[in-house]
Amino acid sequence: MTEPETGTTTGTSTVAAEPVLSMRGLSVDYLTDTSPVHAVDDVTLELHRGEILGLAGESGSGKSTLANAVARLLKPPALVTAGEVLYHPAGGGPVDVLRMSPKALRKFRWRELSVVFQSAMNSLNPVSTVGAQIDDTLRAHDTTLTAAQRRERAVELLRRVGISADRVRSYPHELSGGMRQRAAIAIALALNPEIIIMDEPTTALDVVVQRDILREISALRREYGFAVVFITHDLSLLLSMADRIAVMYAGQLVEVGAARDVHDVPSHPYTHGLLHSFPKLRGPREELLGIPGTPPDLRDLPPGCPFHPRCRFAVDACAELTPALLEVHSGQYAACLAHDPASYGAPVPTELSGEGSGR
Repeated sequence: MTEPETGTTTGTSTVAAEPVLSMRGLSVDYLTDTSPVHAVDDVTLELHRGEILGLAGESGSGKSTLANAVARLLKPPALVTAGEVLYHPAGGGPVDVLRMSPKALRKFRWRELSVVFQSAMNSLNPVSTVGAQIDDTLRAHDTTLTAAQRRERAVELLRRVGISADRVRSYPHELSGGMRQRAAIAIALALNPEIIIMDEPTTALDVVVQRDILREISALRREYGFAVVFITHDLSLLLSMADRIAVMYAGQLVEVGAARDVHDVPSHPYTHGLLHSFPKLRGPREELLGIPGTPPDLRDLPPGCPFHPRCRFAVDACAELTPALLEVHSGQYAACLAHDPASYGAPVPTELSGEGSGR
């Protein structure tokens, strides 16, 4: 697989930036009594310092499995079968997270990488106050702080995510859904990590609260400089906040590029379908195309390109050849046979080529 170039993208420009996390050929299987299920298949991707990387795709595409593999949170029957996850500390050489000892992994989590899960009610301890849970994190990972300093830090974190100081003694059930999610973000920020993985953190919230939390995440990122892997099935949400977007389908990366580039010229038919599956708030009326069919069964993937049974641009060769993730525009990568005219047997479809887009 061709590796996307190193650089943080803003709009259509690429600014050189060093990676903070690198996934190289990462594969994850779920072991069954019959044959293994390939949930993540040969994923190579970089997260750059200070950027928001959006990870999009339908349910079952492998997004959460990939995130759990990066954080070493996979449980049996899931198993990493290939690849490496390299953490690049500032001023030091890369360290393979998958080969960290339990002691090193304990130091890595929370200090360098933290996770915010989808449902805060399930991730927060229901019988412990929010302040106590922040205190637990600080006490376990920073023994230099006194009890008074930990209390002060807990109040500071809650205020920073928009929760009043008096809520430090509140239990999770006493908070609204939005406040619980903010509290989970506060805990993730406790030790100023370099990387925060957010696995659909706003899915269960109403759109007004969702918008406020997204703004808060962007503001916190600018203030603290951490990098974010933001996982969601809602591609439209990522277009408004992510620097780069990676799209997954059937456990594979099918497109990677700057958010603006992915929006203006989606280079994979799956991305094109996702973008045309929701109405625009402004502009003329457009026909919603959507994506026919259902996601494939990972236990029995079709031959060739896994998306070809649902693809309106598919030709006979798509059922025989598996496309590689290749650069199709500057800084934009797609795994689609349409960008290889010799194999595709026809010119690149206009919808995927960028013709007329100003490129």
